[in-house]
Amino acid sequence: MAESRVRTGTAKTERSTTGERAADAPGAGADRGAESADGGAVDRKQPAKKPAKKPATKAAGTSARSAPKKAAPAGARKPESRLAMVRRARRINRELAEVYHYAHPELDFENPFELLVATVLSAQTTDLRVNRTTPALFAAYPTPEAMAAADPAELEELIRPTGFFRNKAKSLLGLSAKICDEFGGEVPGRMADLVSLPGVGRKTAFVVLGNAFDVPGLTVDTHFGRLVRRWRLTEQTDPEKVEAEIADIIPKSEWTMFSHRVIFHGRRVCHSRKPACGACPIAALCPSYGEGETDPDKARGLLKYELAGEPGQRLKPPADYPGPAARPTDEPQAGDA
Repeated sequence: MAESRVRTGTAKTERSTTGERAADAPGAGADRGAESADGGAVDRKQPAKKPAKKPATKAAGTSARSAPKKAAPAGARKPESRLAMVRRARRINRELAEVYHYAHPELDFENPFELLVATVLSAQTTDLRVNRTTPALFAAYPTPEAMAAADPAELEELIRPTGFFRNKAKSLLGLSAKICDEFGGEVPGRMADLVSLPGVGRKTAFVVLGNAFDVPGLTVDTHFGRLVRRWRLTEQTDPEKVEAEIADIIPKSEWTMFSHRVIFHGRRVCHSRKPACGACPIAALCPSYGEGETDPDKARGLLKYELAGEPGQRLKPPADYPGPAARPTDEPQAGDA
């Protein structure tokens, strides 16, 4: 009798141990829960559901130019170190140098005086409109001496199409007179001297120094400031502070050409209101990708000037410029806005 009880207890113990092992086995919990709501058992031979497939990811090595990467949401982006930012900025410069290997100042000029005058006139208007205005202006007043002696009303009438013509005429008369009186009739080649001329600020001075005297300088106009902020190279809005921060990032020897490339890109691709993100050659380097049109076909429709097969802004462009020259008349063309 005692032996019978011992055997019975042993059997119970074995069954209990077997149950514990089964409970520990992989999938056991799923089997126990595989019962219908009314307590009926479900056929355990029924195959398990396959896990949902993950969305396919873009193959590695896909060209950034053919399919620009979309920037991560602001909250998901990792903070960028200064070293990484500097490297990215210099890579942007190299990429733009390949795309705009023909970048140049978009004002027509033959000498430092013409470039100085054209740059003063370009405030609050397009380079195209200035280029259509200066041929008659320089025919009438080819030198600082001639312009200093101009009749104000006649000068105003010649430059009227550029806007703000009274203030601009006053600046041209003043700077011409000072060049004659203090600099021997020659445009000075130093920043301190240039900014002492009426109507000439740092931006105008850098345009003249960089393109007439080969002195490196950063031209911080509206396009330049907008793009370097979009690229997160600076948060500054004051032109002189922007200039100082970018000067610490881009090598001095590249300042003038970097300015041309950035301005070219801003006028042709990275527009203020609707940038052509889907046609941007540096989309993979831009943390603001997605602010504009990302569809490649629609983005290509936003391109301007030579990238759209349209005339540029210069009536006399450099020999390596790939697009047609601007029309000399007031007939509307792309970019004349």
